[in-house]
Amino acid sequence: MGHVAGSTLIIGSGISGLATAYYLRRGASSVTVLEATAHLGGKVATVDVEGLPVDVGPDAFLSRGADLRQLIDDLGLTDDIIEPQGGGSYIWSRGRLRPIPPGAAFGLPDRLVPLLRSGLLSPAGVARAGFDIVLPATKSGSDPSIADLVRPRFGGDVYHRMVEPLLGGVHAGDPAQLSAKSTVPEIYAIASGNRSVYLSMRKRRVKPTGRRQAPLVSLRGGMGRLTHALADAVGDVRLGTPATSLEPDGTGWRVDDLTADNVVLATPAYVTADLVRATAPELSAVLDTISYVDVANATLAFRAADVPPLPPGTGFLVPPIEREFIVGCSWLTNKWPHLANEDVVLIKSMVGRAGDTRWLSMSDAEIVDGVRDGLARILDVDAAPIATYVQRWPRAMPQYTVGHAERLARIESLTPTGLHLTGAAYRGAGLAACTTQAAATAASILEGTQP
Repeated sequence: MGHVAGSTLIIGSGISGLATAYYLRRGASSVTVLEATAHLGGKVATVDVEGLPVDVGPDAFLSRGADLRQLIDDLGLTDDIIEPQGGGSYIWSRGRLRPIPPGAAFGLPDRLVPLLRSGLLSPAGVARAGFDIVLPATKSGSDPSIADLVRPRFGGDVYHRMVEPLLGGVHAGDPAQLSAKSTVPEIYAIASGNRSVYLSMRKRRVKPTGRRQAPLVSLRGGMGRLTHALADAVGDVRLGTPATSLEPDGTGWRVDDLTADNVVLATPAYVTADLVRATAPELSAVLDTISYVDVANATLAFRAADVPPLPPGTGFLVPPIEREFIVGCSWLTNKWPHLANEDVVLIKSMVGRAGDTRWLSMSDAEIVDGVRDGLARILDVDAAPIATYVQRWPRAMPQYTVGHAERLARIESLTPTGLHLTGAAYRGAGLAACTTQAAATAASILEGTQP
C-alpha cells in the first residue's frame, strides 16, 4: 500500500480503535485497522458456553453514555439493548451476603437507615459513617487518593466493606493508590466543593419520575455484536497483523511497510510505549508509568436441577478484607434476559485485583477449583459444573494512580504531530468512556488538530 492523502492507520481493534475508525470512515477518511491477534474486539469478547453467548470481557455499558448510545443506534442495534433483570446485588461481609443499600454511589452512602438495615456494617461502623455530617471539611490536596477522601470522613468500615469492593469490582485497583480526581471525578467534585460529602450526595439525589433505565445495560447476544458491527462498517480491518515498527515518514508516518498521514495508537499504554520508544523516548517513559492489574474470570455452567435457588438479584462483590479467592460474581442466567434458561445456570466469577495475583501461578483447573470452593461456601453451590470457561486477562485494567491528570498532560505535550493516543489508559476505561474518547480522536484528525 502506498501513501494515501488523508489516510489513517489505527493500531488495535478494541472498542477504541474500531470506534475511531468508524468515525473517520463516516468523515470520508481512508482508514486501515491493524490487529496483532486473530481476535477482533480487544477485551470485548463473547464466547459460547453451553450454547449461550457469554461475555468474558465487559458485559455492560453505562446507559447514560450519549456517544455510545448514538453509535449503537447508528449501527442498528438499539432494539437489542437489554437491561439486567434487577433484584439488586450483594457484598459478602462478615459471613453473609448483605444487600448493597440503595444510594451507595461508588460505595459512599447517602442514606444511613438503609445502610444500618443491610447489616453490611456493624452498628458502630454506621455510626462512624454519620460523622461526615459534623466533621470539618477535609484538606486533602490537589490530587488525593480515594482513600484520602473517604476514610477520614466515613471511617474504615465504609472504606473496607463498601468502597474497596465496589471500586475493586470496576477497576480492580487499590483505592489508596487511585486518584480520586481521575477515577471517580463525581465524588472528587463533591468532596472538594462541599464540607459534608453525605449531605451533598443527598442533595444531588434525584427523585424518580416514571420509569428510569438501568444505569448499566447490555446487548442481546453479547457485546461482541458491537465490535463486529463496527468492523463490518469500517471494512479494512486486518487481523493477525502486528505493528512492529513506527517512524516518521516525510509528512506522515510509517508502520512497517504501510504509510499514512496519521497513526492512532489504540493499544494498552505498555504496548504504545514499546511502539514509540525509538521515535519518542520521553513519551515512552511516561507511558511506562501507567500501571496495570491482572485479572481473570471463570464461567461455570451447572444443570439447573443441581443448583439451589440463588438469591434474587444479579451477583455479589467481595471486599479484600475477607481474603476470598473470588473478587466478584454474577449469576448470568438470572442477570440477563437473553441468557435466561430453564436447564442451565451460568455463574461467572472474577478473580484477581491489586495485591492479589494468586491466579497467575494457577492452572485453569486450579482456578476453577478455587472458584468452586468459594461458590460452595457463599452460595451453597457445590455441584460439579457441566462446562467451564476460564478467561485470563493479564495487564488488563489500567490504574489511574495519583498524579494521573498531570501524567496525561505530559503525554499530550510529548505526543508528536500525526500520532494520536486513545483508549482505556487515559480518560475512562468503560466502553462508553472509550467511545467518547474515540469520537474526540477522530474529530481532531478530521479537523486537522492535535489533541
